[in-house]
Parts: sequence; structure tokens; C-alpha cells
Amino acid sequence: MSLNPRISSWKNRRIWIIGASSGIGHALASQLLQRGAQVALSSRNAGKLQAMAGIWPQKTLVLPFDIRDKASWQKAYASLQKNWNSLDHLILCAADYAPVRADSITAENVRSMVDTNVIGVMSGVATVMPDFLKAGNGAAISVIASVAGYTGLPKALVYGPTKAALINFTESLYLDVHPQGLAVHLINPGFVDTPLTRQNDFRMPALITPETAALRILAGMEKGHFEIHFPRRFTLWLKLLRQLPYWLRFHLLRNMGHP
Repeated sequence: MSLNPRISSWKNRRIWIIGASSGIGHALASQLLQRGAQVALSSRNAGKLQAMAGIWPQKTLVLPFDIRDKASWQKAYASLQKNWNSLDHLILCAADYAPVRADSITAENVRSMVDTNVIGVMSGVATVMPDFLKAGNGAAISVIASVAGYTGLPKALVYGPTKAALINFTESLYLDVHPQGLAVHLINPGFVDTPLTRQNDFRMPALITPETAALRILAGMEKGHFEIHFPRRFTLWLKLLRQLPYWLRFHLLRNMGHP
């Protein structure tokens, strides 16, 4: 069932991708540019953003900044408005990740992941929301969370809760803004081969490339889906797992995360 309007064309659609310098964000930017969209590229890595903009100089806008800084959000958005006048779609891909168990949790790794994955994302939504509500029909917000937010997992002691927060946030956001004509997409990937997941020292089931992930995301958006999760041979298993009683769920998960 489509909970959002379907997207028939990306041509000239003005899209702001946060976290566009690598991984899923980079692959999404490339796909959208090939489909005729105008794409604003943001991350902390200005060099990588400029490299992509060099390939698509007429279709890109480079806005490097740190999403953990509220003032930087406002400055970047002001620059986007000056160049584009308005925005159609905000896609929030930026994330921080480190494998953490109880014996390695620190105030520093907690703060780093919470500030990026939760506060940074919510700050971005807060930045564009007044204008999106005024615009009404046609605007969209897409949030990349993770299947790690479905249930507690080994080595996800901090990362998992930040993604669970994003799932809850995006669900609540949909309830608030859908009646105003805004589209909201919740994206829950499984394991994707990115610089972040390469930190893992265990086998990652159903691992896919960022390019494959980007194609799945765009296909879901085009169909108007609210939740876009993939690869289904892995995500459906996790959805089933979280329905099990704790004693059985914990038994099945206990050995996950080992090399």
C-alpha cells in the first residue's frame, strides 16, 4: 500500500542529500543526477563533494558542513535558498558508527553517535520544516535509519538505540505532516558495504553494495512506500525475530557479532 505520493520523474527535482560524500548517500546522489535531478551535496568532506560536483557542474550545489552544529545547518540552508529559492526533498543519510559492547562503551562514543545519528538528523528536519509546511503538497523528507533499530543486537549498544530513535521519530513525523501533504520515507537498510560497516569483524549476512541500496531506495520512493527496507531476505527475518518472546530472541541473537 502506498502511504506517500508516487514519484513518476526525478527530472529537475531539487534534492538535498546529507552524507553525500560516501556510501549510500554518494550512490543516491549519483543515481539522482543521472535521472535529471538537481542535487545539493553535503557532508564534512568538501573534497569528495567537489569531485562529484566536477562531473555534474550544472546540476549540483556543494554545501559542506557538520550536521552536529546547529548554526551550520542554518548557514547551509540559507545558502541553498539563495541559490535555489526552494527545496523539494531532504534526504538524511549521514551517520556515525562504531561497534560497541558493554566493555567498550564510553561517554565519547555515546556522544559522537547520538549527536550525529539523532540530534543531527532531527536538527535537519527542524531546519527545513517551517518552509516545507508552508509549501505543503510535493515536499518530502527521507530518513535513513537501520534494521539495527528493530531490536537489540550484539555490538550495537549505542548505534542500535540511535537508529531505534530515528524509526520512532520518522513514524511520528509521518503522522504529523502527512495530513499537510508532505511525504515521509523511513529507510531501513540491512548490511551495506560502506566505510562504516568495514569496521565489523564478523560475517555480515546479505551484504549489498551502496549502488544496489540506492536503487532499492529510489524504487521504494517511486512507489510511494513509507518504510523501505532491504534486502528482504534479511530484513524480513529480523522483523519476525522482534515478534518472538525475549527468551527465544535472546537465544537466537546471543552468538551474533562473533567473527
